[in-house]
Amino acid sequence: MRILVDGMGGDNAPVEIVKGCIAAAGQTEHEILLVGKEDLLWAAIREQVRDKGPSNLGVVHASEVIETEEAPVRAIRSKKDSSMVVGLQMVKDGEADLFFSAGNSGALMAGGLFILGRIRGIDRPAIAAAVPALNAPGSFTLMVDSGANSDCKPNNLLEFAWMGSIYSEKVYGIERPRVGLLNMGVEAGKGPLSIKAAYDMLGKAKSIRFIGNVEAREVPLGACDVLACDGFAGNVLLKTMEGTGKGIMHLVKEKILGGGLLAKLGAAMLSAQLKDLRSVADYSEYGGAPILGVRGAVIKMHGSADAKAVCNSILKGIPYAENGVVQGIEEAVLELEAIEQDEQPE
Repeated sequence: MRILVDGMGGDNAPVEIVKGCIAAAGQTEHEILLVGKEDLLWAAIREQVRDKGPSNLGVVHASEVIETEEAPVRAIRSKKDSSMVVGLQMVKDGEADLFFSAGNSGALMAGGLFILGRIRGIDRPAIAAAVPALNAPGSFTLMVDSGANSDCKPNNLLEFAWMGSIYSEKVYGIERPRVGLLNMGVEAGKGPLSIKAAYDMLGKAKSIRFIGNVEAREVPLGACDVLACDGFAGNVLLKTMEGTGKGIMHLVKEKILGGGLLAKLGAAMLSAQLKDLRSVADYSEYGGAPILGVRGAVIKMHGSADAKAVCNSILKGIPYAENGVVQGIEEAVLELEAIEQDEQPE
């Protein structure tokens, strides 16, 4: 399998991207190719390893870079030789199986739509982000959507739930994932009309293990394996959890360092537990966020991804292509269409 990584995207490119790719290349036999300005990428590789590095690591030249602040659609259309466009085009042409980027999120979504195209029957692709379960280290909830679609119709939420369920089963090996719908209460009658309609549609989807509404406070406690929500609410929830996690760790560190000798002795005795606590809230442990619904395997990495996050994203994202998630979604569309047709007004 051939894996492409945008070597120019993200706050820490190209150095941290290169470091992460070198680390991943040492842990997989798959070919990993960095896409971007050839001279800069090879220079970064030579800074880390002798000669050309691992035999399964290489570079694909792309002369342009899409910057974070650029307008997504304009950037994709005007910068045909950018690392992002070149990578997506290679996936479309069958020259690569999987593409990773920590670059401009909007451009990556636009590129996925314009270059790869939507899966037939999927109205809107979505970004799926892993939210850690604080009461069970190592487990998480896949939140779909986490920022791509701020306004959603009921059928979009059904599609998000369906795609997330397929991804969780094929990539994470979760048999019959529990699917929840983000709402202001657990009762079926709660929420705006669109959420109520989505609730009814999800209840009719026999291939989905729908467990009902889930409140935001229950998400960090692992209330479900897949959480369907619009991108606005999902992004707010995701960033609130990230900020809360960072705030708690900052507070713990502040109290320990400023708490005197006894506090420091206590911290030394609890060092293993504190390390576990930190890893639970560390986004780099959970890999990247797949863009579900486009006709190719594409994964968005965190914009500030360091080498560890890049390496984990690559290794944990490989099953996306290996296990045929895109094909699985394509095959499931027929049942989706039947449910959506039943909900159409006569």
